[in-house]
Amino acid sequence: MEKVWLKSYPQGVPECIDQDRYNSLAHMFDECAERYSHLPAFANMGAGLSFSELNIESYNFAAYLQAELGLEKGERVAIMLPNLLQFPIAMYGVLRAGLVAVNVNPLYTSRELGHYLKDSGAKVIVILENFADVLEEVIKVTSIEHVILARVGDMLGFPRSIIVNFVLKYVHHKIPKYALDNVVPFKEVLAVGQQRQLTKPELTKDDLAFFQFTGGTTGIAKAAMLTHGNMLANTSQAEAWFRPFLEEGKEIVITALPLYHIFSLTANCFLFTRVGGLNYLITNPRDMKGFVKELSKVKFSVITGVNTLFNGLLNTDGFADLDFSHLKISLGGGMAVQESVAEEWHQATGCVLAEAYGLTEASPAVTVNPLDLEKYNGTIGLPLPDTEISIQDDEGNHLGVEEAGELCVRGPQVMKGYWNRPKETKAVLSKDGWLRTGDIAMVDEKGFVRIVDRKKDMILVSGFNVYPNEIENVVAAHVGVLEVAAVGVDDEESGEVVKVFVVKKDPMLTKEAILSHCEDRLARYKWPKYIEFREDLPKSNVGKILRRALRDE
Repeated sequence: MEKVWLKSYPQGVPECIDQDRYNSLAHMFDECAERYSHLPAFANMGAGLSFSELNIESYNFAAYLQAELGLEKGERVAIMLPNLLQFPIAMYGVLRAGLVAVNVNPLYTSRELGHYLKDSGAKVIVILENFADVLEEVIKVTSIEHVILARVGDMLGFPRSIIVNFVLKYVHHKIPKYALDNVVPFKEVLAVGQQRQLTKPELTKDDLAFFQFTGGTTGIAKAAMLTHGNMLANTSQAEAWFRPFLEEGKEIVITALPLYHIFSLTANCFLFTRVGGLNYLITNPRDMKGFVKELSKVKFSVITGVNTLFNGLLNTDGFADLDFSHLKISLGGGMAVQESVAEEWHQATGCVLAEAYGLTEASPAVTVNPLDLEKYNGTIGLPLPDTEISIQDDEGNHLGVEEAGELCVRGPQVMKGYWNRPKETKAVLSKDGWLRTGDIAMVDEKGFVRIVDRKKDMILVSGFNVYPNEIENVVAAHVGVLEVAAVGVDDEESGEVVKVFVVKKDPMLTKEAILSHCEDRLARYKWPKYIEFREDLPKSNVGKILRRALRDE
């Protein structure tokens, strides 16, 4: 496809990036740590890490893994931590030791955790003690040989660390009983590592940096192999896009998405670190009242999140009273941003909610909207520098402007493949480098990309394609609706019909009111035949509504 999007690039954004500046993520971090040594890098629960402190502690962590545990380049280390200061220390430590980080969701069940650990072959796991009982259930069937046990208060300083850990264990009883062998406390790792010497590994852009498991929303989760080059390229692509709108060393970024998720990993751990920003970590964003209280303490300039997070904030008391005078970038990804949420966000904060698009297999960013938009435009934006896109049909033919087909991506950010899954890799990666995303999209004459829907989520009603995103956007626009999900259910006459699951904002909302709202806005075959009210909807670890879970019911 002709690169029609280049003519719509914001001023100052280049067509290509410099891919030769760094040879590894460790190399990039070394430069950032030196350049911004005096600046704060991460903050959480009243404590913080400067770039200098993060440099020292991640070095100590790396030295422990290499010199004390004897791990060799390319071996895997699982990190099962929420948004705490321990995460960047462990993550950068793993990378600096030449190892591969396996990011694990702390909310996984024992079945899920067992799958990820066995599949990755990780020898070491860094885990919060709150979840150690889950590890106990499966550790014997994994390759785990060493357990590094973190506690919530570890990096909060004396005496707060002692108080927090004591209260969690003995007052709130948040620490379950567990029995594990070969356990070393996180703080002890740092202390021992301080006495060890790290031998810098020889790293290149082709070396693996992460095993990043796909979300599993459409099937069994697979580990995408992301190299140092993949992550460096996507960081550079994002930096080229954001740099004209950022002040080096002055941005305060609200980081509510978990750092183990690919969106937050690249944007927060790498992009905003690269420009000397402060990542203000939110450990429990599900506590919306507590989240708003945290926001009131800081003059933040950037916030990243998913649609449900922004919607949740908008419906939390006190949010509208916050100071948004410094906010200049609101970035939504991970799931479709709904128009009603975007408009309400703009009205409440004065900042346009810009939608981006990516996927784990692309490290993740593929397209981003211009950050100088005057209002929400309903698209996922323009392809990033050095990113090619193509709209293709089922036979792999390239389609043109305004034609709907599968969105395919090619660029330096595209993964090496799935770990130990050549068949699945071949199914999504063509010989000439195109990654099939599974999303139906179209490109307009200005190069803006619009996602129609997930290919696997499409509903076929009497031979007509019905896209859940469209249904959800219409229903969500009703003032009485808080959240909505649309799926297809079997029907003898039509093959499939639309069913919507709705969480009420207005307790008096009725099915008839929703249907009436849809009648003037949707063709008849798109009307929901079934409407079910729920107290909540199933969501992924980052708040993405899981249509598959609703279909499976």
